[in-house]
Amino acid sequence: MTAFFDSFKNHFLISMPHLDDPHFEHTVIYLCQHTQDGAMGIIINRPSNVDFTELADHLGIKISSSHLAAEPIYTGGPVEAERGFILHTAEKKWSNTLTVTDEISLSASLEALEDIAQGDGPNAFLITLGCAGWDDGQLEAEIWNNDWLVCEADLDVLFHTPSDMQFTAATQVLGIDMARLSPDIGHG
Repeated sequence: MTAFFDSFKNHFLISMPHLDDPHFEHTVIYLCQHTQDGAMGIIINRPSNVDFTELADHLGIKISSSHLAAEPIYTGGPVEAERGFILHTAEKKWSNTLTVTDEISLSASLEALEDIAQGDGPNAFLITLGCAGWDDGQLEAEIWNNDWLVCEADLDVLFHTPSDMQFTAATQVLGIDMARLSPDIGHG
């Protein structure tokens, strides 16, 4: 008999106030994959101290579209922190693009960064260094422990809301005021 499994792929994980892990405190994560074997996501609201100009210079890429020069690079999570990931709208694909939904994809290629630098990238994107990952059952245990709120992803929050407003915007998708939440709810 197979156990029931409910995937949270294409959902936001919103950290609860009591989550004191410095990697995840006050974060919103977009889940790109979630299977019985584990989960992988990208923190979407934590800009790093690096911008696209610095990353492009490091990789030897020339930026021809000047409005992209100051595009922030995000800290996507503590896993593979030196590896670049591009979370983007799905109208563009490269050889190693993972289709998350009909509207959202995840890429990790130099070719994708080169296209973005030339102004030939997807309509909307977030470039991150690193990702977040969970082993089999780990994410489910954290959700059961009330470490995360889960809600369906919202494209406007994902790509068109400033990073300092994404946490509040994601909680508003649920209609929740985080200041009123207790970590003890449901565990009486």
